[in-house]
Amino acid sequence: MISKKLLEIMLTEKHITIREATSKEDSVIAQHFYQMWLDIGVDESNLLVEWQNITLQFLEDAHRDLFYKAFIAEVDNTVVGSVSCQLFAGLYPNVFKDEYRKFGYIWGVYVEQSYRRQGIAKSLTNRAIEYFKAIACTRVLLNASPSGKPVYSSLGFSEGNLMQLDLI
Repeated sequence: MISKKLLEIMLTEKHITIREATSKEDSVIAQHFYQMWLDIGVDESNLLVEWQNITLQFLEDAHRDLFYKAFIAEVDNTVVGSVSCQLFAGLYPNVFKDEYRKFGYIWGVYVEQSYRRQGIAKSLTNRAIEYFKAIACTRVLLNASPSGKPVYSSLGFSEGNLMQLDLI
């Protein structure tokens, strides 16, 4: 186990860069999205074999229609994390003016295990929030994993009250 003091020293030696991803890195984003599900306990047998094609098609559509952007975290020029963000497409028809309700949605926040608990997910999320401010969003939404909740709470996200009924 690494002591907090040693971790602080290690972090000062690493140079973390957060930058906008290019469309050439969509496959990295797709891989991170897939790995995120595995890391939170979804069995691989529950994921479609064509997960990569589905994700890449989604990204293509989101780039075109939903102001999609992704941001990459690099440590010493190695990609160690990513975040995706886009306009929220909604669950029902959007009948509101943008200045009243223009929601951004953050998804796929992922940091490789050996780089977790170093503030990278928080930095990625902040970069997505900055993007949403720049395009005049009125609110940012996300669905958090249990391990992500403290990160998002520290950034001011409210605790949600999603209600659900399991049928299987």
